[in-house]
Amino acid sequence: MKFKSIAGKLFKYFLQGLIILAPITITLWAVLSLFSWIDSILPDFIHRLFPRLALDESGEPRRIPGLGFIVVIGIVLVVGYISSSFIVSKMVELFDNILEKTPGIKIIYTTIKDFFEAFAGNKRKFDRAVLVSIESPDIWRIGFITHEELTEFGLQDYISVYVPQSYAFAGHLYFVKKDRVRIITDISSTDSMKFAISGGVTQIEE
Repeated sequence: MKFKSIAGKLFKYFLQGLIILAPITITLWAVLSLFSWIDSILPDFIHRLFPRLALDESGEPRRIPGLGFIVVIGIVLVVGYISSSFIVSKMVELFDNILEKTPGIKIIYTTIKDFFEAFAGNKRKFDRAVLVSIESPDIWRIGFITHEELTEFGLQDYISVYVPQSYAFAGHLYFVKKDRVRIITDISSTDSMKFAISGGVTQIEE
């Protein structure tokens, strides 16, 4: 009996430690993996452009920890900053139109572009959180309105709602009648997305 009690306590402590360490470990692993991957790109890229530049004693491309990551972040910041100017914005718009009209490439480009714009930027789509009833009038899911008019599909009084899946980088798109949707007003769209993806276990900020 005493052994079972000790084993039960140890198992309880193990679960508590796992709950604390697992999110921290997975987050650090993801960040460090991304850091290392980006960091490994720069030396090889510089070596291809300038074969005799930044070589170590053995003749291999010199790797400076953190430099690749800093350079990538800097490039992204610079592009974001200069894109606000009129001339650069027109050039980006021209290049954007070319990619969107190029057969084959436009499918990949527009899909990735729309995905990122759905979460951030001036064209952010997932900013109107709703409760949507799909299977049953008494069952509600968290979703996000993406289109308020679906006349091009031959549907009147319908809207399109994206419903994210819990613990998955995916979701489902539904065409539902407007009377089966309730706008969420007391919770931000960000908290609504976190609540849906976490399976309802995340805390809602007041």
